[in-house]
Amino acid sequence: MMLQNWLVTDDGRCRPLVTAEIAEPERTYRLYRFLTELEDILDQHTEEVERIAAIVPRVRQLLTSSYWLQMEFKPPTEQGWAVNFLYREHQFPLTVQMVTWAPGSRSQIHNHATWGIIAMVGGQEKNTLWRRDPDRPEQIQPAGELILAPGDIIGLTADAIHCVEPLADEPTVSFNLYGITDRSRRYQFDPDAQTAAKF
Repeated sequence: MMLQNWLVTDDGRCRPLVTAEIAEPERTYRLYRFLTELEDILDQHTEEVERIAAIVPRVRQLLTSSYWLQMEFKPPTEQGWAVNFLYREHQFPLTVQMVTWAPGSRSQIHNHATWGIIAMVGGQEKNTLWRRDPDRPEQIQPAGELILAPGDIIGLTADAIHCVEPLADEPTVSFNLYGITDRSRRYQFDPDAQTAAKF
């Protein structure tokens, strides 16, 4: 099975993400080294798509090399999901977490108001993609669907809009990485009422 990298942009378009090859590490690629390299990438690249393209190969390398990370998730709660923060630090521009979704659950339709990278670790997940109406930003229109399988990675720009839904009868587990969220620009959307509310 071929592992795939994807990019979803603010306009709801999804395309394969081309990334540079990086050398295999001579030793286990640990979380502390990953975070240090990411800090350097954030200093070198200010444009979101460039950042995502530079980080995705390191996410794949981390998950391949550090198998313990794949076990660092919590079972879904009664809400249908759970988050285990692997790393977050005051004034450090990254949040690293493992997220699980229960079968039959579904997220709100939302943006993240920051760039994000999601790597599927277990299960299959459907991402329904949306785009805003340029004349009425509180209104959204369907833009497509993307099914992610274990090993697939999706990068999202700050105003990309999606909702996630596990497929089949098992929870999904993903490794999620986000920049600094601009809370004033983070929304959840209701396509039936055609409204957007702060998330």
